[in-house]
Amino acid sequence: MRRDYTEWPPLVEGALADHWTGQFAAWFADAAAFGLPEPNAMILATADGQARPSARTVLLKGYDEDGFVFFTNYESRKGTELTINPYASLVFPWFPMQRQVIVAGPVERVSRAETEEYFASRPRGSRLGAWASAQSTVLPGPEALAEGLARAAERFGDGPVPAPPHWGGLRVRPESVEFWQGRSSRLHDRLRFRREGDGWTVERLAP
Repeated sequence: MRRDYTEWPPLVEGALADHWTGQFAAWFADAAAFGLPEPNAMILATADGQARPSARTVLLKGYDEDGFVFFTNYESRKGTELTINPYASLVFPWFPMQRQVIVAGPVERVSRAETEEYFASRPRGSRLGAWASAQSTVLPGPEALAEGLARAAERFGDGPVPAPPHWGGLRVRPESVEFWQGRSSRLHDRLRFRREGDGWTVERLAP
């Protein structure tokens, strides 16, 4: 199943944006234009208090110089692990473009105002679902989730559905952002922005 990566030009320092946000914006736009399904899908890796890792796919909902934001149930497995061990890694696996972006850094909760603003923009079914699902807990069967959704719908009726207190945003504040471009003979380009004091340094990593 080996494939030689030859379709894209090399990633060189002279063509890199001055800041990781500019480079990510350019690559994210490329991924969207390429037609990748859900280019904002990213793998989130966390670890519990015993350093046992877990990973899952979540959706990026915003980014800026402060970091990458996603939303979840704080009582889910990832939410619990990030409370215990507030450090994470993200991977944007843009395989058809032979690219990856790899992020690592500490994690913090976004403000409640930011959570409520985003929650209000979600479809009503998604808002009810946040109340219906005790994420990551064991269910006796699929009917339990349907019953939870029915209870939430009855509770809120036709009125507004607020964000649950156990639900909100998390921000990964990057200490490093690596841009990986596939190359022939597995001699891939890896350019990493690494935080150094108040600024960033760019390093080329061996593939």
